Amino acid sequence: MEWRTVVVIVLIVSLCFFIVPIKVDFDKTEKDAELFANYIARYNKSYRNDPAKYEERFEHFQKSLRHIEKLNSLRSSQESAYYGLTEFSDLSNDEFMQQALIPDLSLRGQKHTTASYYHQHSTGSINRMKRMIPIIGIPSKFDWRDKGVVGPVMSQENCGACWAFSTVGVAESMYAIENGTLHSFSVQEMIDCMPGNFGCQGGDTCSLLSWLLASKTRIISEIDYPLTLQTDTCRLHKISAKTSGVRVTDFTCDSFVDAETELLTLLVTHGPVAVAVNAISWQNYLGGIIQYNCDGSFNSLNHAVQIVGYDTEARIPHYIIKNSWGPSFGNKGYIYIAIGKNLCGIANQVSSLQVI
Repeated sequence: MEWRTVVVIVLIVSLCFFIVPIKVDFDKTEKDAELFANYIARYNKSYRNDPAKYEERFEHFQKSLRHIEKLNSLRSSQESAYYGLTEFSDLSNDEFMQQALIPDLSLRGQKHTTASYYHQHSTGSINRMKRMIPIIGIPSKFDWRDKGVVGPVMSQENCGACWAFSTVGVAESMYAIENGTLHSFSVQEMIDCMPGNFGCQGGDTCSLLSWLLASKTRIISEIDYPLTLQTDTCRLHKISAKTSGVRVTDFTCDSFVDAETELLTLLVTHGPVAVAVNAISWQNYLGGIIQYNCDGSFNSLNHAVQIVGYDTEARIPHYIIKNSWGPSFGNKGYIYIAIGKNLCGIANQVSSLQVI
């Protein structure tokens, strides 16, 4: 065979190896573009007619798609968390952190670990929880929603006030447990009136509770101080002193790391709690129980939510988490996290309270 012929054959074969991946990548990009067009229509994104912004968002969207594929490939059962497109899927990780989370929450929370209201809980047998041996004295599953004392899921939108939503939500539940009636109290009051003027730029549940207790400030009705989701001037002085409300009479801000059995007991015997968590991996969460890929270190805390129940009878024992990203996120606004490994840092900073 002539050497020129050999060279031509080698070149043709080599090109085949390059052509195939190019076609695969093109097909994937084309499919991604179709998904992105549907995504923009579904969530009514404003950048559909802005080519530069469109391209930037498409790149973030593609990264989310690949990350979703990776997370779903790690599922160990039908009950495991599953991921897909959410309203946050066109954001970078940094943008998601700035828009939906509180980047410095762990720094805010660190100062409470030396306060009188902070307790480090522990248990003599950590392995007992990991093996999920039935816990004596409390039911194997419990959900405060069944008691009619948990309000509807709210949406914080672009206001970083998860700390206020979670605290007020627990106050509503505690008032309902004590008085038999569920009322909506004002999150906006907390956003506007909490000293330091963090407002929509962030805060933390322990600082809010400390101020509410020390100042004896009442959390008044949502009707009397409606939600605007913007940081405004405090309007309490304009509201009648006769307006009804609820007042915090005591609270704790505790760690239940390696003591989640005690956390379950607190949930049953006292009521829902507000907790600081690491929610960076929730960006594309759709449902199921989170078991992996959710760092639990104190330094990773960046969001505040409520625990309203648990289920240890389930194949994957888990907490029931009420979030503040609206009822369309996750499972009707709820997220489920496996019990026993401090996943997402759920046991690092747990706030319980009493009201009158």
